Amino acid sequence: MALPASDIDRSMLDDSLAHQGTDTLPRCSFQQRVRSRYHAFWYHLGERLAWSRGLYQERPAQELHDLSGVQYERIASLQRRFLVRFEQQATQGTALRQYEYLDLLDQGWSALKLPNSTGGTVQDIGSSNFWYAPVLHTFFRPTKLIGVEVEGHRMYVNGYSRHDYAQGYIKGLPNTEFHIQDYRRYRSPASIITAWYPFVTPAPVLAWRLPLSLFAPDVLFSQVAANLHPHGLFLMVNQGRDEAIAAASWCSQAGLVQYGSCKLRSNIRPRLPSPVLSCWIRPVI
Repeated sequence: MALPASDIDRSMLDDSLAHQGTDTLPRCSFQQRVRSRYHAFWYHLGERLAWSRGLYQERPAQELHDLSGVQYERIASLQRRFLVRFEQQATQGTALRQYEYLDLLDQGWSALKLPNSTGGTVQDIGSSNFWYAPVLHTFFRPTKLIGVEVEGHRMYVNGYSRHDYAQGYIKGLPNTEFHIQDYRRYRSPASIITAWYPFVTPAPVLAWRLPLSLFAPDVLFSQVAANLHPHGLFLMVNQGRDEAIAAASWCSQAGLVQYGSCKLRSNIRPRLPSPVLSCWIRPVI
């Protein structure tokens, strides 16, 4: 299989690997450890309570308003190609985020000249409340779609949990599930595995109010490699080039081989740094 040209500098990735041993994780400061213990208290409390108010469903916007010319043209193009109207099931804010993720997938698939893929099991890592489940279902047309989130019991200010929201977002999607579980211990085969902005450095873990005990990218990506079918694809989106290089080093250490990578353009919801999409395969031995 020929590998497309990568937007990530291979020499920088090799240098990163040379200076990072396979058993070495970044060191954390005293302040980070204190914050981690604080977040750990609330994380474990949420696990024990497992609070739920039942399924939560957003009030659909029905129509999108106040779009820029670029947003309107790109969304209209996605609606025609994929036959979707996310705003008929979600608020405008959620629908715009869904169109953004669909746009990024479409860009990456085209840039890397990946084969069209339908059917099979698609797993998503770190799904939050799985608001983008309709996007993955639209794009991949999977036989089964599974979102895996380690903190699915996190409660919002309205008293509903992530799990409650997820049940609303996946309602009506056939063969779609939301699992509250640590993916590091999730053992199940998949044809495609996706990860949107996974934690590859400690700072974002704390920014999302999670304990550092959940930060183990070496174990996480090893589990990805173990779950991935020999001819499957691992698709990852990172925040900018630097984070993509860090993530690539963990993937390489886990035995995954990069098929290609590309920088993406945020047409619908501008963000900096620009997202980087990379695609990985598990070599057949």
